[in-house]
Amino acid sequence: MAELNAASRLGTEPVGRLLLKFSIPAITGMVVNALYNVVDRIWVGRGVNEIALGGLSLVLPLVTITMAFSMLFGVGSANLISMRLGQGRKEDAENALNHCFFLLIISALVIMTVEMIFLDQILDRMGSERGSEALDYARRYYRIILYGQVFFMVGFGLSHCTRAQGFPTITMIGMIMGAGINMLLDPLFIIVLGWGVEGAAWATIISQFISAIWILSFNFGKKAVIRLRFAQKKQGRSTFRPSGRIIRDIMSFGSSQFLLQFAMSSVQFLFNNSMGWYGAAELGAGGGDIARAGLNITMSVSMLFLMPIFGINQGAQPILGFNYGAKQFERVRKTFLLAISGATVICLFGFTLGELFPHVLVRLFVPNGSSALLNFAPYTLRVMMMIMPLNGFTIVATNFFVVTGRPKTSIFLSMLRQVIALIPCILLFGKLWGLRGVIAAAPVADSFAFICTLTMILLEMQKLKAVY
Repeated sequence: MAELNAASRLGTEPVGRLLLKFSIPAITGMVVNALYNVVDRIWVGRGVNEIALGGLSLVLPLVTITMAFSMLFGVGSANLISMRLGQGRKEDAENALNHCFFLLIISALVIMTVEMIFLDQILDRMGSERGSEALDYARRYYRIILYGQVFFMVGFGLSHCTRAQGFPTITMIGMIMGAGINMLLDPLFIIVLGWGVEGAAWATIISQFISAIWILSFNFGKKAVIRLRFAQKKQGRSTFRPSGRIIRDIMSFGSSQFLLQFAMSSVQFLFNNSMGWYGAAELGAGGGDIARAGLNITMSVSMLFLMPIFGINQGAQPILGFNYGAKQFERVRKTFLLAISGATVICLFGFTLGELFPHVLVRLFVPNGSSALLNFAPYTLRVMMMIMPLNGFTIVATNFFVVTGRPKTSIFLSMLRQVIALIPCILLFGKLWGLRGVIAAAPVADSFAFICTLTMILLEMQKLKAVY
């Protein structure tokens, strides 16, 4: 019983204290994780050139697809683990963890193999002209990134399961270790050794390897509430029993985040193509690469402020899942409202910096960038972050339906902005107003998604209030 204390406190401690305890490590880890992606781009922009920065944006949809599968199995397993622990079904929770490990390994190897074989054909369709300098940078960078696919997926996916057991600090330490190593290796590989974009890629996969080893060592160790163990017998049965039902449950719980990430990849692909097309027409020679570099900078800055929101989601997830499974609905409602408040404060801070100091933020990446980029990127940053104060609510509210066992509702809300609203806006506004229309599509879609999500969550809060 002692080993269950870390999980059982989710149903007894004050929710405010719990949310801080779980969210601060998750936020720290996610911010650090975002930082080393941003630092990659800062050093590439400073140590190579702005065309290389635009080239990295070409592979962003592929990176997002990898993350989608990590979240499908990682978030799905974490949600299932939290619910089973809340129900007192420890053995089922452990079996879900073991399934998660194998699903991550298999999917990583499949993705790596397919992308290795067809990399040139895939990159040729990422939105840059064949034979362009940006495309060459993208190819050189991503071919190395593929070697670390297994490390990234295992480390990132299992970190969600570690948090679901009541150990958010373990996840945070793993992220900080990886990010710290990446930040140290970036300038060494890119500037000192002169490896350019290849140096950024090697720094990334080395850091991912370190993070994966840390997370695995905990999940195989004795301190975990549930452990990775495949051969040990328990009551005459193996602790790992392959089950199609468990795989379906995991994929059901993780499907919202998977579809959100997959849709993000589609949007990134569309953005890259639209920016390249309209940028070439409106910004002159090299305008497509300049537009993509500006988009890359904007996405990197936005991610710095959105990652803490995902951290709040991750911190709230085990609390919400455990208490919903234990039918403590008042604790569910309080946790949700506190998560919304924290997310909104962070988004307001990001909005303020983006609107008041866009030129300062852009020059962090390209202090000696071309005049075209230094004029275009701050404008893009201001417009695309215009509705950021509303995004925190939308992200947390969408995740709420996952942890309370209604993934279909969460899938709909996740897809609302990324597909139902944003893609048509990009296509229509691009036709009407060119490059500026493509940029304006994001805040319009954010506003529409906020209104729909707010309506659904108010109805849900009324239902919860009626049952406690």
